[in-house]
Amino acid sequence: MARIVILGAGIAGNTAAMYSRSFSKKEDEIIVISPNSKWNWIPSNIWVGVGLMSPEDVTFELAPIYQKMGITYKQAKAVSIHPEGSTSNDRGYVTIEYTNSLKSGTVEEVSYDFLINATGPKLNFGATEGLGPEKNSYSVCTYGHAVEANNALQESIQRMKKGERQKIVIGTGHGNCTCQGAAFEYIFNVEYILKHNGVRDKADITWISNEYELGDFGIGGMHIKRGGYITHSKIFTESLFVERGLNWITRAHVQKVEKDKLFYENLDGEEKSVDFDFTMLLPPFSGVGLKAFNKNKEEITSNLFAPNSFMKVDADYTVKSYEEWKSSDWPTYYQNQSYKNIFAVGIAFAPPHAISKPMKSPKGTPIFPTPPRTGMPSGVMGREVARSITDMIRTGSDKPTRSASMSSMGAACIASAGAGLFDGTAVSMTMFPIIPDYDKYPTYGRDINYTFGEIGLAGHWIKHILHYVFMYKAKGNPFWKMIPE
Repeated sequence: MARIVILGAGIAGNTAAMYSRSFSKKEDEIIVISPNSKWNWIPSNIWVGVGLMSPEDVTFELAPIYQKMGITYKQAKAVSIHPEGSTSNDRGYVTIEYTNSLKSGTVEEVSYDFLINATGPKLNFGATEGLGPEKNSYSVCTYGHAVEANNALQESIQRMKKGERQKIVIGTGHGNCTCQGAAFEYIFNVEYILKHNGVRDKADITWISNEYELGDFGIGGMHIKRGGYITHSKIFTESLFVERGLNWITRAHVQKVEKDKLFYENLDGEEKSVDFDFTMLLPPFSGVGLKAFNKNKEEITSNLFAPNSFMKVDADYTVKSYEEWKSSDWPTYYQNQSYKNIFAVGIAFAPPHAISKPMKSPKGTPIFPTPPRTGMPSGVMGREVARSITDMIRTGSDKPTRSASMSSMGAACIASAGAGLFDGTAVSMTMFPIIPDYDKYPTYGRDINYTFGEIGLAGHWIKHILHYVFMYKAKGNPFWKMIPE
């Protein structure tokens, strides 16, 4: 009998758990440890943030799903990893602290044969003064945050209906934020909701981002095939902003957020400010802060984790210049090199470098997006790592059998720009590979035949369909494996 322990139950962790259970032997034990009692389809938090969906539409309770599937579930947060075990037992274990009401604060040691770190990110609001729902801005990173954002947005809409003009600012709240796509989708949904309420003319809407140009999205931008032409995502994105009357500020590092004003530094080193009545700013991410110890209880956190607290895997972390970076630097198996029975998937693994070109202001402030690792890639990683581990259990090998490198993986992204049955639209984009490979594709870094973008009603319908399909799959309903990640 083998025991697979999975830390986290988001897209990557839940997928890894389901496939681990599916491919392992009946006597093998699958344990999921997550501080949250609910699974959240995070992409649809955007719709919660504008009142088009409720938290119940984007979540479900984990415990009954895992009980049905034969997976042990512990509502707890992981505190530390002990990969060498203790002086009396060589079996690795994690220390956890329960977060449910019955056992809250209780500490337990959970041993493992294989460990998958799928903890996701820490929402590092503290990196920017005044940032976050508990201070002076809103977020859509969790369904709870999205509810708060919608409540504030509706207040602004009511003010507009009374004739007041409102300034709305949406984007990233730090010079090293990632997930521009979520803020991008949110700004277009806000614009749609304002039109739907008949108050669009009362709002000044501004985008603020650490991207060098619109359409970077943390992937260095891309050339897309559209309407028979090859267009850069900068042109594609700017046209969307112009068509909807949205202003934009790029190359910006938000320094501080006050009650009705944010301050930022741009790549030229200039310090400026923007007034607002409502603002939704995404925070930067870091790892959740797990510690690691050897069997003598000496801290070895730096062996497992990078300085940003994301877990090191089989990537090339050699310090190189931007011109020296290769797609092959990126991990293939997501296996920690010090401990072969530990893996990290989704946002939990440490990327070897950014995808967008690193830039600094004259004052030395880094202002560029860090790499996204969410959604479709996270699910694929979870699946392939689960398959590798079950193969390793059967063969007794320490070598993974399945790969899921982002340098050889394509991705599709659909960002809604409204939600009406016949007047909603969505931006649909695909790319291959996610990490540009200029050795293989010297002109554009990606295969232009598989990299394209469109906007229209069909993409919006697909976005809604995918919401229900992925909610269905995540619950382990019949034929769930037939639905791709």
